[in-house]
Amino acid sequence: MSITETLVVDIVEIRRRTGTRRQVSAMLVLDDMAVSDRSVVDGRIDVSLIVEAITEGIVAHGTISGTTRAPCRRCLDDVDGPMTLDFHEIFESEPTDGETWPINDERIDLAPVIREVALLTLPLAPVCDDDCVGPEPERFPTGAYEEAQPVKDDRWAALDGLHFDE
Repeated sequence: MSITETLVVDIVEIRRRTGTRRQVSAMLVLDDMAVSDRSVVDGRIDVSLIVEAITEGIVAHGTISGTTRAPCRRCLDDVDGPMTLDFHEIFESEPTDGETWPINDERIDLAPVIREVALLTLPLAPVCDDDCVGPEPERFPTGAYEEAQPVKDDRWAALDGLHFDE
């Protein structure tokens, strides 16, 4: 498996006959693999795909995997976790905006697609441990919530004295 920053696949041979397949395996290292304080560790993503010719273009399917890092929503310590995604994308000469990806000069560039899919699956609010109580449990208790008395609205005060007998 090669380590690369780009992943462009030449599809001339594949497109000659519908159903022709090609295995693509690589360790992709991408820059800027972070959204806010969530990221793919070191931008490293393992790629194991099959690129296949279909009538309309090319389909790439398989798995991508890596390690994500995000702060615990309670204590803010870094939480590393596995990322394994099923990948299924279509490439066309005339792509449909937001649905398919372009074929340029009989090549497909998998890196932007993989970047987008990986960033969209970063965890939103992980917890380092189910028992994590946060940074200072005495100062910021997370115990039982005491229900506050509802605030009375003076506009309804006339109804306070109204009682119904059964």
